[in-house]
Amino acid sequence: QARPLSTRERVEEASPCVQALDKEQIKLGSKYFTFDMVYDADSQQEIIYDECVRELVRGCLKGYNATVLAYGQTGSGKTYTMGSTSIDAMLEDEQGIIPRAIRQLFDDIKEQKVKQPDVQYKIHVSFLEIYNEEIKDLLDNQPHLHGKHKNISLREGPNGSIVVTGVTEEPVETCDEMFHCLERGTVCRSVGSTSMNSVSSRSHAIFTVTIEQSTDMQFSGSESEGGQEPHGPSSITSKFHFVDLAGSERAKRTQAAGERLKEGININYGLLVLGNVISALGDESRKGSHVPYRDSKLTRMLQDSIGGNSRTLMIACISPADSNFAESYNTLVYANRARNIKNKPVVNRD
Repeated sequence: QARPLSTRERVEEASPCVQALDKEQIKLGSKYFTFDMVYDADSQQEIIYDECVRELVRGCLKGYNATVLAYGQTGSGKTYTMGSTSIDAMLEDEQGIIPRAIRQLFDDIKEQKVKQPDVQYKIHVSFLEIYNEEIKDLLDNQPHLHGKHKNISLREGPNGSIVVTGVTEEPVETCDEMFHCLERGTVCRSVGSTSMNSVSSRSHAIFTVTIEQSTDMQFSGSESEGGQEPHGPSSITSKFHFVDLAGSERAKRTQAAGERLKEGININYGLLVLGNVISALGDESRKGSHVPYRDSKLTRMLQDSIGGNSRTLMIACISPADSNFAESYNTLVYANRARNIKNKPVVNRD
């Protein structure tokens, strides 16, 4: 997705160097890239959501895990596209993926309850930040009791999925309650300033919605076979990760120093490992090679999302300005590689 030129880019007299040729091809300078979908500066948030995300939410209610990842340099429009900025301050047609997904989720559940009144739903949300290779719980109500860092750990579950322990799992029953959790966590995110973006998010943020569906009776057989026979309880648990990654730009472009430079190294380290994971999975010549999920907290948390049990959408966000050509090129190369990854989603029955 290419955003419009920013005010700053116009002031600096940057020229656009990006052209969406059709729905699947984009031209950057003299380079051509092909993707599943391409969106230019005029694309509406609603269109992007309907074409890319709506089916993922529907699939989640059928028991499939889903992930949406926004990747790109600082200021390329990741947070705007994801919709993890303040919801109250935004016009409805400008709202991004997360608020739209929240509304759709509760609308779809309402519809399903009419069709299947015996199904019970439990929904929990968690909101984590990975900052300087440390995990922070953005929904922790009592951070002062846990000292500087709450003890959050990652381990592998019995079915190979990644389990996060020690994190707040907030139960929610309404759209508004989930919006409140999103807003609360967003306020707690580590935000700093670099020369590329005065309100730059310097961390990776992962907003996770867990949906548990259970019924006391599970039926087998069909009506044509003389009716359905009950044979005990059943449950399905699925997760939807919304991931807003930190900016992918090079340190020398941000004019960062001291703590900010150290952050940049750690942030880029997580993204570097993510790149290595994508290369190991997406490069045909490296088939069967070691996938370094364990090399960073970010890739460990996204192990299911990349090459595992999830339906995953990666949105590569780029600036159209010629001054950002190198960063935009790197983003598109990265996304092109990710396109080759084959995930293995399955329905999560307990």
